[in-house]
Parts: sequence; C-alpha cells; structure tokens
Amino acid sequence: MNLVNLESVSHAYGPKPLLSDVSLGVEAGERIGVVGRNGGGKTTLLSVIAGALRPDSGRVTHNRGLRVGFLSQRDDLDPGVPVREIVLGDLAEHEWAGDQRVREILANLIGDLDLDARAADLSGGERRRTALARLLIDDHDLIMLDEPTNHLDIEAIAWLAGHLAGRKSALVVVTHDRWFLDAVSMRTWEVVDGRVERYEGGYAAYVLAKAERARIAQAAEERRQNLMRKEIAWLRRGPPARTSKPKFRIDAAQALIANEPPARETVELMRFAAARLGKTVYDLEDVTLHAGGPGTGPLVLDHLTWQFGPGDRIGLIGVNGSGKSSLLRLLADTIKPDSGRVTRGKTVRLAHLSQELAEVDPTRRVLESVEEVRKYLQLGKREWTASQLLERLGFKGEAQWKVVGDLSGGERRRLQLLRLLMDDPNVLLLDEPTNDLDIETLNELEDLLDGWPGTLILVSHDRYFLERVTDRSVALLGDGKLSLLPGGVDEYLERRAAGTAVTARLGAAATTGAAPSGRIGAITEAATAPAGPPASAAGQAGGLSAKEERELRKELNRLERQLDKLGDQESRLHAAMADAASDYAKLGSLDAQLREIKAQKDTVEAEWLEVADRLGD
Repeated sequence: MNLVNLESVSHAYGPKPLLSDVSLGVEAGERIGVVGRNGGGKTTLLSVIAGALRPDSGRVTHNRGLRVGFLSQRDDLDPGVPVREIVLGDLAEHEWAGDQRVREILANLIGDLDLDARAADLSGGERRRTALARLLIDDHDLIMLDEPTNHLDIEAIAWLAGHLAGRKSALVVVTHDRWFLDAVSMRTWEVVDGRVERYEGGYAAYVLAKAERARIAQAAEERRQNLMRKEIAWLRRGPPARTSKPKFRIDAAQALIANEPPARETVELMRFAAARLGKTVYDLEDVTLHAGGPGTGPLVLDHLTWQFGPGDRIGLIGVNGSGKSSLLRLLADTIKPDSGRVTRGKTVRLAHLSQELAEVDPTRRVLESVEEVRKYLQLGKREWTASQLLERLGFKGEAQWKVVGDLSGGERRRLQLLRLLMDDPNVLLLDEPTNDLDIETLNELEDLLDGWPGTLILVSHDRYFLERVTDRSVALLGDGKLSLLPGGVDEYLERRAAGTAVTARLGAAATTGAAPSGRIGAITEAATAPAGPPASAAGQAGGLSAKEERELRKELNRLERQLDKLGDQESRLHAAMADAASDYAKLGSLDAQLREIKAQKDTVEAEWLEVADRLGD
C-alpha cells in the first residue's frame, strides 16, 4: 500500500529545476535512502513528500490519516521551552519512565542533558538530539529525516540505525553517512539533474548497480559509434547474421573487481612518507592532558606514552567530549599538556583542519585563493593543477570564479581542505573533514587521500570514511589511554557495550521506581554501573585447567571454520547480486539473504571474541 504518491511533480528555485516531472511513491514499511550532490534537490524532494512544500506543478497525494514525522536540517525549537516539555510533552513521569522504548530513546539521545534546560541554552548538537528524540518518541506511519546523523557520535549513529531498522514505520532519509545508508535502507534514490533514479538495496548495492548501468551505457555508446562498421560486416556474412545481435551479460562482482588495484599502495606510500618525514613524527612521553587545561575538565590522557610514525594512517574514535579534538590540538601545538613531553619531528610540515572554518579573504575568487598557496601539487605519481583539484572537489567551471564571501558552509569547508592540501604537508590532522560534504565529493576526497604520502590522524563520525582512508583505529575510552582497536569500529562498539568505558544508558532498574527530576542519567546509577567483572576476566583471574583450555581451543577452531563458511556464502551472494543487478525482485530476495548471513556472521564473531578473550589470545 502506497502511503504517498507523487505524480509529474516539478519544482525549481529561480532558473534551476530541482525536480522535473517526477513520479514515485512510498510504500508502507519501505525504508529509502536519498543521495545526490549538495544543492541537487534532496531536501526539496523530502519537503514535497512530507507536504511541507507545495511543488510548482504536479500532484502529491497522502493516504487519509497519514501520520508523518519530519526532521528538517533546521531544528525549530521554542527557545523558552525546557527539554522535558519539548521531548515528552504532557506525559507524566511515571508514564515515560515505565515505557522501555521511551527510556531507550532518552538514554541514547538525551543522556545526561538536564531536562529542565531551556532550548535557548542548548548547543547545536544538543538541539539536534532533542529534536530527534521528540520525533522518535511519537508514533508515525512515515518518518522523514534530513541529515539525522549530524552531531551524533559513532555509538549513537549505530543505535539510531538499529532503532530505525526495528520500527514498522516507513522511512525516507537524506544523509551523507554511507554506513548509515547501508544499515537502514532497503532502496536508494539518487536525485540527479531533476530526475530521481531508483535502485534496490542500500549504498553498497547502489554503487554496484550504478557502476553496472554506467558499463551498459558505455557499451551502448560504443555500439552506436561503431554501428555502421558492424552492420556492413554483418551484411557480408549472410542472412543468418542479420537476425542476431550481441547481448551483454552482467559480470559477477568478483570479475568486476578482479583487476582493480588496492585503494592505496601502502608500501610505496610508507617509503615516500619515511623519506619526507624521517624516523620521528610525534613522540608522546608520560603525557597527561585535561580537556579544559591543566587539572580542569575531563581527563583525556593519563601518563600516556605513544608514538606516531611516518606513514601512519590512524582513525581516532570516541564519544563526543572524550577529548579527540583536544588530542589533535595537542599535536598541533595549540595547547600544552599538563605534564610530560611531546616531541615533534624536525621535518614535520603540519596541516590541521579543525571543526572551525578558517578565515579566507572573502573578496578573492575561489581559484585565486587556492593558487596563492600553490599552483601545482604532486599526488602519487601525478601532478595536479589547482584548477583540476578544485574540479575534483566540486568546483566546476564558473564555480571556480565565485567570490569566497558568497560560498556556502559546505563550499567553504571544501575550499579550506584544498588549501591545506595545496600547502604540501607531510602530516595531516583532520577533525570532522566530512561535515557538509556530499557523497560524490567524499569519494573524490578519499581518492585524493589515497595518493597522499604522509602521516594522517583523522577524527570523524562518518564510519565509512573513517574505515576507508585509515589503516588502523585507536579509541579514547575515558581511561586516559589510547586503546588500539584491531577490530576497528565494531570492536569499539563491542567494548563500549561491554562497559569498558563510561556510558549513559538506562537499564531495567529504571522501572523499580519513579525517576527523579533533572538529568536522564540520574534515573539510577545502578543502571549504568557494571555489576562486576566480565565472565572472561573472572575466568582469566582464576586460571584455566588444561582440559578447559583444550575445549576452548576446539571451540575457537569450530567458530573459525564457521566464519570461513559464512564468508564464502557472503561472497557468493555478492556475486549473485551483481548478476541480478537489473532484476529488482531477485535483488531484494538476495539482499534479505545477505543481511541474514551478516547477522549470523556478527553473532559468530562475537562468540569468537569471547572465547579468544577467555584464552587470553
């Protein structure tokens, strides 16, 4: 059953058509991710579907009684109203405190935020979380979200994805977070040149299907260009040849990527980085650091000794407020440690992209502001001009001659990043570089960083980007240490869930009595306090007998064999999806099987980690 129908809808801002004769529908229970370039019409499409914007032409039909929840990019909160009233309305305390679903939403989005705080006193991130919590607490037939992951950390994004996937509501979401798209979407819509192209599956399936469409289009263009030569050749071969035409089969996914080189030539980049940087980049010796200055604010580092070497590509993970930006500022020498020593290599040429936009002369042209830094840049084995790099990051044609003062926030972000790269640094500190960047620009940025030789330290809540451009991850877990994460973001989430870091989460203890006023996190400390050491830790403390160790080794081997089998099944399903790229019904069935396999794989991996932990491996 369709909840919303669009028939021949068109809409334009000024001379630019954003939607041209678009006809589509949203079905009950359908989850759709919307992608496209900034300014391409994604938000306009959402507003039209939600009924918040009347199109220039065409018709939008809603089911009778349709309940629509719409989160726009701008959070419209009454500045004088407290958080409690915004989120919970007139719900009595015992009503929401006794509702497990409401408690879960509050715990993961509101956390320790004071319920009596007025909207006017909230930060941008707190306002965003408040607006999102208000929407999710209500029941809707259709939820529409415009950039819901803004201001959320990795843990909150993972929770939100699971929450949305578990709801029965239909969902239409605009986001540049590709991991989130994969986690929640059943279908993907791409808004491009006024059209809405539709694809089955999440972001990964969309990329594969789009590549296949491009391959077919290229083959069609080659056929058109050679048509006369082929027709003449066929005519010479006699009548049988005239009745047959070549058919292009869809290659399996493994065949498509068989000759694709690795994203980065790691060994060569490391060699270049070592030649440019020498042996020392950053050495931290017995460093203690507080976020608010010596002895004030949260503890970030506690007598830490650590080395960042030439060619390291490190992703820095942690909840908001854990001190990630403070650590980057320490390395950039804009703040000093409470104690200890930070040694910086003599050959380090640093570029630090902070979350604040650096000032650029607003009267200059975009191209001029880049060329004043440098006109050419060597990336990998190729030399790029300033104009070519601007084009790769979305400044095409006349956009390179725009006045800097007229740029949007996203355009300023891209310009700031390119100016840093043009200065030819050998150490990059990037703090949330993906803010305000669309997916196409993110792809180009990833390609540029793949060919860049140097040390990279990245802070980002964009999980896809983080895993794509870095080689290893470390986390600030609130214990004053940098914890290495061999398992990446998945391991970080598991360790957080296991209680190895401070969490703000409600538990069953909240139902034992009425919640006190004030902060959500104050409902009960027992809900967040660990009941005792994990079973694995207790087992290690008591030691394992030879028999127990043999049994655990056998179990570990069994789980590894099971993981291998699941990995083979996953590869076969990916290949089958590539073959079925044009068969939407079959692709949907295969996607469901793939999700089931991934869920089994996650379960087995969790069991493997638990057994390995007990063995001390």
